Amino acid sequence: MQIRQTNQEFNFDKYPNFKQDIDPKQRAWIEVKGKAIEANVRQLKSKLNESCQFMAVVKADGYGHDAKLVSEYAFRGGASQLGVATLKEGIKLRSSGVKKPILILGNLYTKKDLVISFKNDLMPTISSIRECLICNNIGKHFGLKFSLHLKVDTGMSRLGFECNKFVQQFEKIKSFDNILIEGIYSHLSSADELNSLDSKSTTNLQRKKFQKLLNEINFDRNKNIKTHLANSAGMLLDKSFHFDMVRVGLSMYGYNPLPIIDNNLLLKPALFLKAKVAFIRIIDQGVSVSYGGKFVSSRKTKLAVLSIGYADGVPRNLSGKINVIHNNNFYPQVGSITMDQMMVDITDSNEVKVGSTMTLLGSDGDKKISPLDWARESNTIPWEILCSFKNRLPKVKVD
Repeated sequence: MQIRQTNQEFNFDKYPNFKQDIDPKQRAWIEVKGKAIEANVRQLKSKLNESCQFMAVVKADGYGHDAKLVSEYAFRGGASQLGVATLKEGIKLRSSGVKKPILILGNLYTKKDLVISFKNDLMPTISSIRECLICNNIGKHFGLKFSLHLKVDTGMSRLGFECNKFVQQFEKIKSFDNILIEGIYSHLSSADELNSLDSKSTTNLQRKKFQKLLNEINFDRNKNIKTHLANSAGMLLDKSFHFDMVRVGLSMYGYNPLPIIDNNLLLKPALFLKAKVAFIRIIDQGVSVSYGGKFVSSRKTKLAVLSIGYADGVPRNLSGKINVIHNNNFYPQVGSITMDQMMVDITDSNEVKVGSTMTLLGSDGDKKISPLDWARESNTIPWEILCSFKNRLPKVKVD
């Protein structure tokens, strides 16, 4: 009797046309429209004074869009520099060929990390005299100036120099010969709240505190020190928040964090989340679906199994609360979302087949599903939704 060979023993060389490249659209994937990023940046920049610069915030892999791709199209739209959260994110962009200024928004506090930042021409955010001294010593060692931004805490209670001590500390920092202060900034804590425009809102109080501080410190504006305070929401609130630069994340990706303020914005979402139908089955009335059996069919039901789940970044607490789109029609997701799969009720469709593509986020015809919709249903924020997508989801540029 002939024994079948194992795959390892099989000679694939006999089949030279056999390719093992897996189609990025084989299971589930993210489509990214770079031209939407470019158009959004161009439109948002039109709201700024000509002298106000635009920092594109591309941390968390460009909010799940692919930081390198986003950076490329943000620069095309007019961004002058980038903001990242970590040293590793900055190095990755440098290694991909990005030459423009990059600010690390997180805190670097060890000499080793600051040396690595210096050698990769990355600007750290500095929140204390201690790190200023380390940067000055590093600059002195290499006979150069270390470029950095100073951060001040005006109400976030996170990173930054204490506001009431900064004036005195800044006088000392100015005496350091081997650092170059590229920027002074703070961060708004509540700019996306409904009362942000009120004169006594936290957001306006932070702006006034930051402005007062800048008036009190003695710094030479001719040295091109950029002052910046506004995130996406702050930028859209009012020009008084713009200063010399704005740091824009969410709006650049196509979403307005301030739906109460229209500003004639026509932002274009740049991310589409899609998945293939891997299997179709029909169940009778009264049959439970997925873990826990929380969904029970009320009729004979046709189910499509999609190859995407919470391990890909689809929140499990959205189970039974969302729809997907196929050919301009909504279909409800049913049962618990599992690690790698989810089920969709397609009983009313004769179009959906194994291999059909379903849209989870984005548009299909005139039907749309936004991260803002998911955020409302899962009691979170759209930033968290976008940053949750995992690396096993391929990113496909569709421009």
